[in-house]
Amino acid sequence: MAKRKLSAERPGRGDEFLYDAARHLAAYHYARTLTAERDVLDVGCGEGFGTVLLAEHARSVLGIDYSPAAIATARAAYRCPNLEFLQLDALALPNLERDFDVVTNFQVIEHLPDPGRFLDAVGGRLRADGVLMLTTPNRLTSVSENPVHLREYTAEELRTLLSRHFSRVAMYSMVGNDKVRAFDAERARQVRRILRLDPLGLRHRLPRPVMHFAFAQLGALVRRRVSAVVRETRTIVPEDLQVVEESRADALDLVALCRP
Repeated sequence: MAKRKLSAERPGRGDEFLYDAARHLAAYHYARTLTAERDVLDVGCGEGFGTVLLAEHARSVLGIDYSPAAIATARAAYRCPNLEFLQLDALALPNLERDFDVVTNFQVIEHLPDPGRFLDAVGGRLRADGVLMLTTPNRLTSVSENPVHLREYTAEELRTLLSRHFSRVAMYSMVGNDKVRAFDAERARQVRRILRLDPLGLRHRLPRPVMHFAFAQLGALVRRRVSAVVRETRTIVPEDLQVVEESRADALDLVALCRP
């Protein structure tokens, strides 16, 4: 598999990034329990490696992303009769003349300056008995600031936001096993070592592009160090994480199921 260009949000591929891929795909594995024989919209589908899993059991799946490059990659990589990809900003969803039984939206809302407008656009494409499954990092368990996240949430903060736009909101949690917890503990230790080199917080004064580049490079460095120290983390797979149907303070990701 070709190595992806490093960026602040999508740092790369390789053994040291198995944790990141597994954590993302674990949400799609749970989503498949909601999508059998249903029409599904995956908002922020990226390169489609999770979206294609939904097509295994769904009646139809549409993946959308604002990035033309991501959509081009998805179209080239995944071809199924019931799967299509469309380059579209989520805020343009009101112009899409299609409604869906299930909408999935993973690791997006933390990037948005106006999440309320986004939620209205997404909710507007849900059928009356539909469900939105949304994930976002849990601020209580984040090990360091992420310069491309405009805001991270606690479970109660996310519930409050979502309840303004949906009549029913159930808060669940993405959690990991001992292997995942070992990765997170070592990653936190490595991050603290690096941050000690900047006691005055000068990194926050860097131009945004420089900050994003530095974050991506340091993220890759941290993962390589973790992989070297805790070798079993090189075998992390989606099955090492799971969605549990309760709100937990130790959740890695907050998982919300929202209904109109």
